[in-house]
Amino acid sequence: MDPHHDHHAENGRHDGDGCGDDTNGPLPKRPRPSPSHISAAEIRDEFSHHDPAVARINNGSFGSCPASVLDAQLRWQRLFLCQPDDFYFNRLQPSLLRSRAIIKDLINADDVEEVSLVDNATTAASIVLQHVSWAFTEGHFKKGDAVVMLHYAYGAVKKSIQAYVTRAGGHVIEAPLPFPVTSNEEIVQEFRKALELGKFNGRNVRLAVIDHITAMPSVLIPVKELIKICREEGVDKVFVDAAHAIGSVEVDMKDIGADFYTSNLHKWFFCPPSVAFLYSKKCLASSDLHHPVVSHEYGNGLPMESGWIGTRDYSAQLVVPSVMDFISRFEGGIEGIWKRNHDKVVEMGKLLAKSWGTCLGSPPDMCPSMIMVGLPGCLGISSEKDAQKFRSLLRDQFHVEVPVYHQSPKDGENDNPDQSSSVTGYVRISHQVYNVEDDYIRLRDAINKLVHDGFNCTMLSSS
Repeated sequence: MDPHHDHHAENGRHDGDGCGDDTNGPLPKRPRPSPSHISAAEIRDEFSHHDPAVARINNGSFGSCPASVLDAQLRWQRLFLCQPDDFYFNRLQPSLLRSRAIIKDLINADDVEEVSLVDNATTAASIVLQHVSWAFTEGHFKKGDAVVMLHYAYGAVKKSIQAYVTRAGGHVIEAPLPFPVTSNEEIVQEFRKALELGKFNGRNVRLAVIDHITAMPSVLIPVKELIKICREEGVDKVFVDAAHAIGSVEVDMKDIGADFYTSNLHKWFFCPPSVAFLYSKKCLASSDLHHPVVSHEYGNGLPMESGWIGTRDYSAQLVVPSVMDFISRFEGGIEGIWKRNHDKVVEMGKLLAKSWGTCLGSPPDMCPSMIMVGLPGCLGISSEKDAQKFRSLLRDQFHVEVPVYHQSPKDGENDNPDQSSSVTGYVRISHQVYNVEDDYIRLRDAINKLVHDGFNCTMLSSS
C-alpha cells in the first residue's frame, strides 16, 4: 500500500491530544468558537506573548499568531513526536489535504489540486521561476524572450528572477512604478510601457510577475486590470506575488484570473511561521511544476511533492482549521477583520501625517492593512542606510517597531532651497487585531520629540 495516496480517512475526525490508534486523521482539540464575538480582553490574552514594552506596528513583516493557534501547533508537534511512523503513514497527508481544502474554498479555486502548501511566498516564486528557467534551457522559449516585473517587486523575488530567468537567457524588464502614487492609472500606464518594451523587436513576453500588494513601499496594485492587459497583449503566463494578500484584501482566483498566485498564511492569516499557499490554475504547464527540494514524491504532482520534502516540522501547515476557529470569533470573519484593519490603519496614518505636517504615500483606497506615512524632512533620511539606522533608533530608544523607507527626491525637488521640507523618508505602519491606538501615539510622540530636539540622521553613528 502507498501510504501517501491512501485517503480513506481524509474526512475523519480525531479528538484526542495524545497518541492513539484512531486512523481517521488527526484533528487536535481546539476551543469551540465563542457564542459572542471576541472581546478586547480575549484579544489581549491571545497575543499576551507579544513583548508588552514594544509598540509593534509592523505586522506586515512577520505576521502574528494567537495563543490558541500556537497551542494547536504544539499538539500537532507532540502528535508527531509521540509516534512518528503513524503520523507519517496515516495522518500527515489527510491532514494537509484538510488544510488545502479550506484554502481552496477561501480563495474560490476550482479544485483542491490547484492548491499546494509551501514554506513561504519566496519558495512559491522559486517553483514558478524554476519552471520558466527550464522552458528556456529546453528550447521552449527563445533566448531573449522577456519577463516583465514591477520595479517594487520583493527583493527575494528579484533575486530569484536573476537566478532562474536571467541565467537561462531571459530578458528582464522592470516597470518603474511611481511613489508617492496618486492613482491606479499611473501604475497602469507604466505597466503598459514595460509590456511594449518587452515585445520590442518581435520578442515574446513569457511571464509577467505582478505584486498584489508591494511590500516596500506598500501599495495595493490594480492586479485584475494588469492581468486583463496581459491577456490582451498576449503574455503567456501571469504570476501574482501576493505575499501580504490573504487576510488583508479579498482573494478570489476566479475573479483575479492569474495563472499562478501565492500568499503567505503567516502574515495576515494568523498561521505560525512559516506557511504559504501556491495556486496554479489547472493546465498543461501547471502539471510540470515541481518543488525545488526533490524528495520521494517527485512526479506525483506539486501538492504531493510539497507535502513531503523530507523529515521536518509540518505543523504550521496543519493548523489552518484552528486558524478558522480563531477567525470565526470576529464579527464578519476574515472579511470583517481586514476591513476594520484597513479603516483603522488609514485613520492612524492620517493622524500621524497631520501631526508631522506630511502626507500619505498613496490614497486610502490603494492601502490594505498597511499604509505609508511621510516623515518630517528635517530628519534628513538621505539613504537606505539612514533608513535602517533610523529604524534601529526607534526600536532601541523608543521601543517602537516600524519599517522606514527612503525615497529619493523627485526631479526638481533637489532645487528646493528648503531641503527640510522635502519628504525623503516614510514609515510603513500596519494594523492588526492586537494593535491599539497608543501604539501609534508612541510613534507620533517619538518623531515629534526628535524633531523638537533638532535631531538629524547625520548625528547617527556610521557603524
